[in-house]
Amino acid sequence: MRGDAGLCSTSGSVRSIAAAQYTASVKFGPWYPLAAAGDHAPADEGVLQLRLASGLLDYPGGKSAMVWYQHATDLRAAALTLAAAHTGKDLVCRHLIEIEAATDLAAFCAKLRADFMRRFGTPPAYESDEPR
Repeated sequence: MRGDAGLCSTSGSVRSIAAAQYTASVKFGPWYPLAAAGDHAPADEGVLQLRLASGLLDYPGGKSAMVWYQHATDLRAAALTLAAAHTGKDLVCRHLIEIEAATDLAAFCAKLRADFMRRFGTPPAYESDEPR
């Protein structure tokens, strides 16, 4: 999944984005099975997250269930692609449900990923060619 064009990028001016800019203006919806993403994810632009349905992965900076962050112009298509790539894996997905119109979704996604890398010392597991 490394070559996915919608993967959050940390290039550009991510460091200049204030954390408070996004915390009050966005809200993620409930988690749902990735296999059911076609029934839940809208065919709109947004940001999605994947995590293990249960358990945690060991990262250099601690443990986390998160494995993927993605900005996509069509969340449903992106989620269905991920579901097909990870058939049989017990993953759950969620996407943004409340977003202020002025929110730069690609920058928000890049900030989530950068925060993850800062905290855990590595990108989320499914960004590598061989997930943990």
